[in-house]
Amino acid sequence: MDITAGTRASDAERAEVAELLGRHMSHGRLDPAEYNERLGLVYGTATREDLRLVLSDLPALTAPPRPGAKVTGLPIWQRIEGGAWLGVSVLVLLIWAAISIGTGEPAYFWPVWVIGPWGAVLIFRVLTGWEAGAWKRHHWAR
Repeated sequence: MDITAGTRASDAERAEVAELLGRHMSHGRLDPAEYNERLGLVYGTATREDLRLVLSDLPALTAPPRPGAKVTGLPIWQRIEGGAWLGVSVLVLLIWAAISIGTGEPAYFWPVWVIGPWGAVLIFRVLTGWEAGAWKRHHWAR
């Protein structure tokens, strides 16, 4: 929002600041009494500069998602699990290869029982969004 001294504030700008105050209250930065006091100031102010003063001691918030917007990227725990899966997969393949080389013939391909089920669970969780709903709500609540 462009804040210029003396420029009159619009109803949309007041509503935007009121929404930000509500988010700050939901984060615990404002108690209900202070929220109501500041909300009265927001709807009683005439200029953009006065709107800025209502938020001056509060940190900036990220924009909330637009309705229907998709959150991109994987949650950190899914990236960690994927990295662990990849590392263990490489390790068991190396062990299998060492056994096969040591015996002089290909051994039973047992790594499939480590790599397959674990990978299938990870893929299922990513594709279905299972457990990610809580992450998305938390991610945008910041």
